[in-house]
Amino acid sequence: MSTMVHQRGHRVLQLTLAVLKPDAVAHPLISEAVHEKILSNRFLIIRSKILSWTKNDSQNFYREHSGRFFYQRLVEFMASGPMRAYILAHEDAIKLWRDLMGPTKVFRARYIMPESIRGLYGLTDTRNTTHGSDSFESAKREMAIFFPEFSVSSWYEQEEPHFRLGAVTYNQEKLIHTVHQDKDTIPSNDCTKDRTETETSLKPKSGTYANTSSLVQC
Repeated sequence: MSTMVHQRGHRVLQLTLAVLKPDAVAHPLISEAVHEKILSNRFLIIRSKILSWTKNDSQNFYREHSGRFFYQRLVEFMASGPMRAYILAHEDAIKLWRDLMGPTKVFRARYIMPESIRGLYGLTDTRNTTHGSDSFESAKREMAIFFPEFSVSSWYEQEEPHFRLGAVTYNQEKLIHTVHQDKDTIPSNDCTKDRTETETSLKPKSGTYANTSSLVQC
């Protein structure tokens, strides 16, 4: 079963990686609640999969934290059961998803953002329900790890205009949004002429989130 998605606007969509950690996937009601929060915040779900990691996979992903006190605990936890990974699209996907997750530390999330995902469902600083990329550079690297078959540049060139202009439906069986099979030709405009330039524009400055607000409006 599919549902229609209306036109979103004219800002180029930004991609981010979102992960439901093993503690969330182990509880179907939590996993479903987070999925509904993704949809209610008008994210487009570009890709979604259930996967499991070996301990080596987990070590490689978190190698930048090697030697820190929480590293071993985190590595073992992320290899302890299935996860659900998403590629999400939104006009400001990275910042919005991180805002929805809430602070990494669960006690802080419960205190200052009790309605955030971690405030509602997090158990500990390790078992804190979700992961999200913190920059466009990180998102590209992490999407390549979780979805090696996915090409960011090809998506921006071939699919982003259709998703942005609403030529998509939500497939309730596959739990993703898809482009209409009978989609009309997207009119040529300044927002679709150079996807390589768009990707470059989405890269954040040091210490800030990637933001699409400075892109050409069309």
